[in-house]
Amino acid sequence: MLSSTVCRYEHFNTDWYRRAGALIGVPPGVSLERNASYRKWWEWCAILDVLGNRDMLRDGRNGIGFAVGTEPLPSAMATLGAKVLATDLGVDQTTEKWSDTSQHAATLDALYHPDWVTEERFREKVSFQPADMRDLSGFEDASCDFVWSSCAFEHIGTLDDGLDFVVNAMRLIRPGGVAVHTTEYNVSSNDRTVQYGDCIYRRQDIERLDYRLRPLRCGLEAVDFDCGTHEYDLDYDQHPYFEGRARHIKLMMDGFVSTSMVLVIRKGPA
Repeated sequence: MLSSTVCRYEHFNTDWYRRAGALIGVPPGVSLERNASYRKWWEWCAILDVLGNRDMLRDGRNGIGFAVGTEPLPSAMATLGAKVLATDLGVDQTTEKWSDTSQHAATLDALYHPDWVTEERFREKVSFQPADMRDLSGFEDASCDFVWSSCAFEHIGTLDDGLDFVVNAMRLIRPGGVAVHTTEYNVSSNDRTVQYGDCIYRRQDIERLDYRLRPLRCGLEAVDFDCGTHEYDLDYDQHPYFEGRARHIKLMMDGFVSTSMVLVIRKGPA
């Protein structure tokens, strides 16, 4: 069963990646001819696999997604039976960067992917509301079975601001529920990193997160920090991305070799 882990090339050739990818039109394996972010596909597939294997994506379950943009996950989750509330910044709060790249959702219609779910089922299962990840006061405690976000909390301020969101979001989950988040991970340093703006988390930050969760009767599932030694893991893409020979699994960001990681958090008893 997939747990908290760093993105590695080997994952793209696993059964779990193929199964999850089939739900959202992700091609199996990795191809240089495809001008797309393989890491982003990995993040979406990892989130679906984690939630599916923990009995979260079925009728009777409900979840909240943060900073969903136009990702296909709400449509896929609706297909599997879960009821989801998708959230993103309000139109007056979003930055020009996210709006111009079509990574921001302002309405429910922006989340509808007709290739993967019927419109009737989508509207039955998916709802939308604006939300700021820095202020969760508008959400009820223990109101959902799961929460998720895909490479979002590293963008809301500082390293600690992102961890604050992850910790605070646990109060929205019922006992026995699950949170799954993906974020940027620093492959080349456990010391120096980007601490403001578009942050890059280090191993020490992830370990610190678990210490913060334990007093809340929550815990980070065992983390596999192995970054991989396949040639595609040792190589990395550089700006301008997708123009060289490197697969977009590891990449150079602000002077640090980085990749994605998925964090799986369990909530214990009341």
